[in-house]
Amino acid sequence: MKIDDQQLKSFLLDANLTDEKTFENAAVIALKESKKVEEVLVEGGKIKPEDLIRLQAYILGIPFVDLEDEKVPPTILQIIPEAIARANNIIAFRKSGQNLEVAMLDPEDLKTLEFIKKKADLKILPRLTTPQSIKAVLKQYQGSLQVEFGDIVKKSQGQDIVGLSLKEDADEVKGGKEGQELKKQAQEMPIIKIVDTLLKHAILQRASDVHIEPLEKEVLVRYRVDGVLKEAMTLPGQAQSGIIARIKVLSNLKLDEHRLPQDGRFKIEAEDYKYSVRVSVLPVADGEKIVLRLLSEGNKVIGLDSLGFSGGALKDVQKALKKPVGMILITGPTGSGKTTTLYSMMGILNQPEVNISTVEDPIEYRMPKINQTQVNSKIGLTFASGLRSLLRQDPDIIMVGEIRDTETASLAVNAALTGHLVLSTLHTNSAAGAIPRLIDMKVEPFLLTSTLNVVIAQRLVRKLTDEKEKYKLKEKEVNNLAEFCDLDKIEQIFKQEKMLKGKETLKDLTFYRPRSSKEFPEGYKGRVGIYEVLGLTEAIKDLIEKGSSSDHLQTKAREQGMRLMLEDGFIKAAQGVTSLEEVLRVIVE
Repeated sequence: MKIDDQQLKSFLLDANLTDEKTFENAAVIALKESKKVEEVLVEGGKIKPEDLIRLQAYILGIPFVDLEDEKVPPTILQIIPEAIARANNIIAFRKSGQNLEVAMLDPEDLKTLEFIKKKADLKILPRLTTPQSIKAVLKQYQGSLQVEFGDIVKKSQGQDIVGLSLKEDADEVKGGKEGQELKKQAQEMPIIKIVDTLLKHAILQRASDVHIEPLEKEVLVRYRVDGVLKEAMTLPGQAQSGIIARIKVLSNLKLDEHRLPQDGRFKIEAEDYKYSVRVSVLPVADGEKIVLRLLSEGNKVIGLDSLGFSGGALKDVQKALKKPVGMILITGPTGSGKTTTLYSMMGILNQPEVNISTVEDPIEYRMPKINQTQVNSKIGLTFASGLRSLLRQDPDIIMVGEIRDTETASLAVNAALTGHLVLSTLHTNSAAGAIPRLIDMKVEPFLLTSTLNVVIAQRLVRKLTDEKEKYKLKEKEVNNLAEFCDLDKIEQIFKQEKMLKGKETLKDLTFYRPRSSKEFPEGYKGRVGIYEVLGLTEAIKDLIEKGSSSDHLQTKAREQGMRLMLEDGFIKAAQGVTSLEEVLRVIVE
């Protein structure tokens, strides 16, 4: 089943997948680095992995299969244990009589084929497939949440998963005794399995938050996926105290404290992922509600264009980042991706010759070579006091997680005035709204015009999958859109972008809507930002010094080319990135 280099070269050249010079260069590198020629070609981007696999299948006379949308029956999938399937990139997908079809990536892995043949006592029929197909089928080893909980309940029959009832009278709580009981309960196998399963499925479903909410007779579990909360599971009310105790043990919180909110964190590590989990416990009417924020520690810094910045907005932000002093502000509500944008900017600015220091609450992602400080109000370490101390640490660039009060605003502006580049966030609904907000915090208008480089407002919209469906707007839909936005202005923007020509209107433009699939029932996967970027031109500075309202500032900025988030969303909808419904949901609702 081995393909020699000359045979591979001949077929690659015949298929026009590479040229002779490229192949020979790859062969030299392969010899030097003790790799296969095909590995070097793929790693160097000279040939696509799927093209190589299809060619190998053709040369060897082994059928090629695409399993990305294939649902494999669990009984067949389990013929090859998950650990072996993952370690060797091989999966069983079809059985007919004594014949078992297996899909694999490495046609030379005869050892694994022989092992499966002996274990299953079946005739093995190898097939070649793509890494994407293997990945898609491996996910099917993870049973549904409902199925897994059914198994937990069966296995725990006869074991006590009913927790210690929380006492209504707080004064009667005996800390030591209750704490010991809860700790014991948190270490019982069913409770450990329940919490582990909830977290595992949250990660598999790409959830950013897990909400565990006590109701009168049951416990509701919800996942926030791509910014939308979805019901995941309902558990018996008796399991509530055990789940709470387990999470408190993991995050080192007080087990017998039920009256006050508590915050903590812990880590999850597996072969495929590593997450930091931020924990918030809050007393509510029926017990204690827990919200877990899942932060992937494997995330790499994302470029501004990948976040959704484009055109003039991208140029304005890049220009602001090149300035050695001044202030860059990012605005928007909680959950609009402000922190991710800040981290992306710090990733761009993170060079050996600069000292970057931050004050954050909390530190969401650890970044190498950046000095990150966690706010701790219990000991007096606030944004203001932390920022004051940072200024004595010889920083070039300062990131303040959020400007919340007059003192922090004053210190941030003064830092920008005294030779630092300051990045921060503010809670306002628009870019122009940040100016009056800072003035409300007693920042003098003339100081703002001297320090502000750019203000960015943003929201996150869900991205359409590749299965999206094309359509054109009907008269009724255009009339409905007119209630929310200036369609003439939007048509003008589309003409500037050369997406509309001559007398064409919005009805001539192709938009996209979600199409449901097995893996993504709602037709969305992931999120991207929509932005408005307010640059401080001379005209804008004049309005700020005159004390103009945010509406006047926005009108002037639009005259000078600024696009609103809604307009940026329309462009992304016409590009097939998201849908109009999603843009309106985020901006209007």
